[in-house]
Amino acid sequence: MKLIYRKYLFFPLLSFVILVGICSCKKDHMSAAHDPNAAIVVTDFLPKQGVYGTEVLINGENFTTDTAAISVKLNGIPLKVVGSNGSQIMAIIPKRAGSGPLEVSIGGKTGTSKDSYSYIYKRTVSTLAGNGAAGFLNGKGTDAKFNFGGESWYRNGGIAVDDALNVYVTDPGNHCIRKIDPAGNVSTLAGSPSNAGFADGKGGEARFSLPYGLTIDEQGNLYCVDPGNWDIRKITPDGTAKLVAWAAREPWFIAYDQTSKKLYYNSVTSPAPIYQLNTDGTAVTTVIDGLNFPAGMACGPDGSLYICIHGDNQIRKYDPKTWKHTMIAGSGKYGYKNGLSTEAEFALPWGIAADSQGNVYVAGNGTAGADSGSPDQSIRLVDGKTFQVSTFAGSNIAGFTNAVGEAASFNVPEGVAVDKNGTVYVIDKKNNSVRKIISE
Repeated sequence: MKLIYRKYLFFPLLSFVILVGICSCKKDHMSAAHDPNAAIVVTDFLPKQGVYGTEVLINGENFTTDTAAISVKLNGIPLKVVGSNGSQIMAIIPKRAGSGPLEVSIGGKTGTSKDSYSYIYKRTVSTLAGNGAAGFLNGKGTDAKFNFGGESWYRNGGIAVDDALNVYVTDPGNHCIRKIDPAGNVSTLAGSPSNAGFADGKGGEARFSLPYGLTIDEQGNLYCVDPGNWDIRKITPDGTAKLVAWAAREPWFIAYDQTSKKLYYNSVTSPAPIYQLNTDGTAVTTVIDGLNFPAGMACGPDGSLYICIHGDNQIRKYDPKTWKHTMIAGSGKYGYKNGLSTEAEFALPWGIAADSQGNVYVAGNGTAGADSGSPDQSIRLVDGKTFQVSTFAGSNIAGFTNAVGEAASFNVPEGVAVDKNGTVYVIDKKNNSVRKIISE
């Protein structure tokens, strides 16, 4: 990845030279005027891959020198056309365009390239809140403190984000739910940092023991499971906590499905079931059983339920109509390896999230003692169509570095969420921080 980025550092200069050539030989191509009755043909383009801002030279037939009449698109997203000589077009790749063929349209006719442009995402990791030190402090960004590892065996993965881009995390060491606004300001939504227990109430009147799993519905209501209290709680946007139901087993993770309006929760035991219930706590049923230490769960846009099978080092996708599963990623072998579907390897996967396209994000370190030596200190991406597994950010080396892609580092990433814009948020346990990954 680093080599690819370096390769294209010189490309803007090269494309500038080509663009000058395009402009200087317009007169030579005046005789090859655009024929509105003929087809638009795209024969080739260079380069075949790059990040946003890459200038692509498109070769073809029956183009026009009038750049205002030319439309170039990638996955339906317009590219800025900066030059044309009738047989070559220079256009700029926009942010988040994705991979696919290039389309050139002139006068209602469209030509499409045979090859696909391979879009290389630039994923920048920053620290949204927290500074590495354990404690309790509300404040902005790195002034704030969390206590994600009050005890080494704490293993929460509770993180969610609403449509206003507020991020919520469970903070078990402080026995409360914290809120981080888009500017990084941290406040306490519900619970009291020095008072573990059980109590419904608003804000600091509420009591939690070990808030672990967290999910959110369309109205911004949070649902939290607490294995210390064996309960499922609803927290409204104003911070009012109210009991939804007592759990059948010690609950660790919870997920909400916007399609069925149902909740799911589990216990990280083996063999273990997955329970389904209404948001008012009624109609509790067992929909899946016999799982080997199921951990994080997330619902896709079609209602599919994704589960980290922690004990098997695999990721499964369940059809909510039949509850039959597809093994979308993981060979079962403990390790750190990218690849297609079951060729990939995970090391006790823990947190999981799904975006609106059905892509899945996995927080890779669910070790019982928060092992900084685990082979997976990353967020992995499972492509929703191909099930190709790649590293979204981080690597196999623990640390606390803000950087791009695999140059960034986490220390026991165990919770992950994705917002409506595709920005990813991570609970970085041993760094006692919440990290943010912008993908462009």
